[in-house]
Amino acid sequence: MSKADYMLSILWILQQHKRTAAELAGELELSVRSVYRYIDALCASGVPVIADAGPGGGYSLPEHFSAAPLFFDAGERRALVQASAFARGSGYPYEQALDGAIAKLKRYSNAEQLSQMERHESGLETLHSPAAPLAQLLEELEACTADSLTLEMEYRKGNGGFPSSRCIDPYGLVLWKGQWYLTGFCHQRQEVRSFRVDRIAGLRRTGAGFIRPASFSAREFLLQSLLPGQNNPTKLTAVVISAAEDVLNDLCSHWLFGHTLEQRSENTARFLLDEATLYSYTPYFLLPYGKALTIREPAALKKKLAEVTAELTAYYNES
Repeated sequence: MSKADYMLSILWILQQHKRTAAELAGELELSVRSVYRYIDALCASGVPVIADAGPGGGYSLPEHFSAAPLFFDAGERRALVQASAFARGSGYPYEQALDGAIAKLKRYSNAEQLSQMERHESGLETLHSPAAPLAQLLEELEACTADSLTLEMEYRKGNGGFPSSRCIDPYGLVLWKGQWYLTGFCHQRQEVRSFRVDRIAGLRRTGAGFIRPASFSAREFLLQSLLPGQNNPTKLTAVVISAAEDVLNDLCSHWLFGHTLEQRSENTARFLLDEATLYSYTPYFLLPYGKALTIREPAALKKKLAEVTAELTAYYNES
């Protein structure tokens, strides 16, 4: 084993019970001198090993040490405190446990480490869209996803009607544009579907279980269901747009255009969109760019954008 492996082994053993150097040497098949060397290395790294001399003595660890996080380097500590910033405000259901973990990390850090963490923590913040409180729902959904438990769900559709009951095998949760989505197998439709969590009116465990499909990705399923032309890839239309590089960068950062991008140069981008998206959604998204971009093709999209602009002009002239 490597030096690090022996040091970790000594830690695990001492967490269980006090040991003498000779006992540690026997369990790990080391010389007593090597044990002394590894104990010294642990102490130098900040581990509070207690050494009691005399009969009944030996090496041990403080009672509180089992709660201390071990061997996080500076980069790992920074990543943990900054990652917690992304979770807070997103609806993540385990914020209290997350806060406890970060507090524990800080509690067992020295003054220099704590100062470094706080500097990195204050240098990165996030803004989340206001959303309904969903912590209890998300916690139950996450637990049933992890344990493969079937749920009976009361679900409201977007038309504002009364909730309907259906059984669902929850495969995964996805956070997209400030909204949480549940993806799973719907027993009523006999197919995998996605549901907005904020429309779930109630949940009940049925007592049944399920087997989650191997390598299934809730994120990929939701993304594919949102992208145009997934079922009819031969009916996609090429959309060519010219603009300054920063404008195209902004356009390509949108989920739809970013995932339908076929070709990109410094000042021109070519996308593939289905007709339904092309004429019902795209003109309204491109309208705020005004003269900052030019639609090269198709001509029908330019005509549709002109019609939308004329309709808006007439509407506001009349009002």
